[in-house]
Amino acid sequence: MAKNAAKSQLYALSLTQSYRYEGARLPSMGENEQEMTIDSGALGFGVGERAVYAADPWTTRGRYFTEPSSPTRSDFQRDRDRIVHTTAFRRLKHKTQVFIAADGDHYRTRLTHTVEVAQIARALARALRLDEDLAEGVALVHDFGHTPGEDALHAVLEPFGGFDHNAQSLRIVTKLERRYAEFDGLNLTWESLEGLVKHNGPLLDADGEGTRGPIPLPIVEYCECHDLELASHASLEAQVAAIADDIAYNTHDIDDGLRSGYLTFEMLEDVPFLAGLMREVRDRYPNLEASRFTHEMMRRQITRMVEDVIGVAQAHLREIKPRSADDIRQAGVTFAHFSDEMAVTDREIKKLLFTRIYRNPEIMRIRANAAQIVTDLFHAFMDNPWRCGATIGLTTYNRCPNRRGLGKLATILRA
Repeated sequence: MAKNAAKSQLYALSLTQSYRYEGARLPSMGENEQEMTIDSGALGFGVGERAVYAADPWTTRGRYFTEPSSPTRSDFQRDRDRIVHTTAFRRLKHKTQVFIAADGDHYRTRLTHTVEVAQIARALARALRLDEDLAEGVALVHDFGHTPGEDALHAVLEPFGGFDHNAQSLRIVTKLERRYAEFDGLNLTWESLEGLVKHNGPLLDADGEGTRGPIPLPIVEYCECHDLELASHASLEAQVAAIADDIAYNTHDIDDGLRSGYLTFEMLEDVPFLAGLMREVRDRYPNLEASRFTHEMMRRQITRMVEDVIGVAQAHLREIKPRSADDIRQAGVTFAHFSDEMAVTDREIKKLLFTRIYRNPEIMRIRANAAQIVTDLFHAFMDNPWRCGATIGLTTYNRCPNRRGLGKLATILRA
């Protein structure tokens, strides 16, 4: 262990020396100069202790149903492993991001997207000396609730409160997965569940109002039994999983767009950040074939965005000086996000993708067909619910014995 720690310190030192700065200044983002710096000496490399503000699996708030601990794995490792072994995780392979399976094997699906998000989340967690297993677990579960034709499903369910994919993810891991003899769901730790529900920020403001509208009923009902503290932020592990999602799809949707022909390199010139990356690759590799050129550009995009988030998070940590994971939750700010300059780039990339791909007439035609199928299935199942193959679960938290004083909150949120 001492030898590994020494290697880690030498690597960190080499990074500092190679940049010849006290902190590593991030490369230029084209026309938007990036002033954010990284404190290389504060980076984690997978050895040594977690930071004091990291979530601690040995002092977890526990599971809803008490279970004995494992002699070989932490509770967050067990959460991650349970998520990977679910039916819901395997079903992600048939859910598409943008392109359907008939378009080719090389396009991203929800499953491959999720794996990419998990990789980026682990990289961020390691650099910030967080619990990598918790960050990875939240990343792996974050898309469980997405469905085909989601907008259409929300429309037909609007009289019943609509559809929310995060609420559906919670239902999957607390009710719908039926693998264990003693309970429904996966019985994940409190920290994994709060990360799933709150990775995009608090759901309630200081006045008890929903930050993004009414709280979905499945979340309300679960919190009556197992309070996920909807007014606070999630752990920093959950926050890095959330920003990893943005980094992953910003990058791979460009890659898939170029492969499909919906995007061209000329179109990417409209985004100064991407134009700068392309110039950088061309200058270094003047005659590179298109597929290698794309990859060289994409790897640089991921690196710049990851390093930007690390620099921002380190700045917040230096300023606020949290001494525990709860200090992160109660700080009232998001620690893991893009800098102002990178946030501009993020919006420009999303605008490009929305205009050129997501609203492309051919993509819209496919989406319309999917929406019609979902709508027809909904009405067929409403006419005869048993066509769903419904089964009776062992337990439901709707009738939990210890509501922990949240009945009034539930009444308010349902109103």
